[in-house]
Amino acid sequence: MMTAVDKPVRALGLWSAVLCTVFSLAYVAAQLAEWAGWLGSGGGPHSRSTPFGLALLLTPSLLLGVAFVVLMVSVHYCAEAPKRIWSHLAVAFASIYATLISLVYYVQLAFVIPRLERGDAEGIRLLIFEPFDSFLYAVDVYGYSLMSLSTLFAAAVFANGGLERWIRRALIANGCLIPFLALQMYYPPLIWGGSLWAITFPAATWLLAVRFSRLPP
Repeated sequence: MMTAVDKPVRALGLWSAVLCTVFSLAYVAAQLAEWAGWLGSGGGPHSRSTPFGLALLLTPSLLLGVAFVVLMVSVHYCAEAPKRIWSHLAVAFASIYATLISLVYYVQLAFVIPRLERGDAEGIRLLIFEPFDSFLYAVDVYGYSLMSLSTLFAAAVFANGGLERWIRRALIANGCLIPFLALQMYYPPLIWGGSLWAITFPAATWLLAVRFSRLPP
């Protein structure tokens, strides 16, 4: 990365990285509670969430999409000129990811959940978010596959040693989760490999936050 950047880029990069870390960890905490059956579902990855559980899971996930796009744009503006093709691709795939998952989560939060709370699911079965067996779950895991592809391209920006080496490793590790995410609809046990996202993604974004905090003004 460049050794000096404009103050707005540094600030946006730092705070978007922090927010990505916070939102991802909030989602992870909610997902663990969901799988433990603490949010009213039957527990485990195959159970359909309750409206309350969906709200806790999807709210930080919706916010994460926005923060991640800002983070990748900030990385792009900090990249050295020869590496901007990689950061530009990272931005492109991050944007597609955010578009897909935002559509899924906003529809759930604004339309599906209120209907479910009223006990009125007639006519919206196609929109009900059910793990491994619903249209919107397929869109969701495809979106997260593109997020992983985005981090894989972003890794090419960080070629130095020290902290950048750890950033590169964390971004590549997150990128390597693509098959565990994209193929879940065909083979649901892949979710256990995909669950490593709970480590690789917040690790990468927290390291990026540290990197942005160290950039000179």
